[in-house]
Amino acid sequence: MALSRERWELRLFLLLLCLYVLKAVSVDVEKCDDLRLGQYICDSPKINDVTQEPENCTNEIAFVPCMPAPNITCRNYSGVVNTFSGKEVGFYKSFTCRNVTGYSYKVAVALSLFLGWLGADRFYLGYPALGLLKFCTVGFCGIGSLIDFVLISAQIVGPADGSNYIIDYYGARLTRLAIDNYTYRKTQTEL
Repeated sequence: MALSRERWELRLFLLLLCLYVLKAVSVDVEKCDDLRLGQYICDSPKINDVTQEPENCTNEIAFVPCMPAPNITCRNYSGVVNTFSGKEVGFYKSFTCRNVTGYSYKVAVALSLFLGWLGADRFYLGYPALGLLKFCTVGFCGIGSLIDFVLISAQIVGPADGSNYIIDYYGARLTRLAIDNYTYRKTQTEL
């Protein structure tokens, strides 16, 4: 009776040991999207020469292929676990695009600087009533021209159709920060 109990305990011990080893070996493989910086490299987006935005933008998003580094094992975009050699696409990274319709930032600033007193900047941006008013008042005696130059240079006044300026892709773009209903306000704590 004692011999069978020892065998039973030995079998139970070996079973638990096997389960422990299997659990240690079968590590859950992370998705390629969750790789850390340096474990992958992405292609640069192809920039359209006319719009200065990434090509193939749909819903203001463009995608570029990313390749995990050699000997990285992860779950690719189709869910297949793969060990990569550095040349296969593991996932696609998204880049935001802006809505542009043909208004150049450089042209708007130049018109505001040199012909703003005639209202040419406002005519160019699609504000004919303000352009006519600036023309008739000689740029509100120069004060309106100066104010418009600052507003256009700071990209506060944009095209009338609601689109963005065409600005060089790696140029001086401004991003407006705003607080709305979806913005989280962190309460300040005293030190």
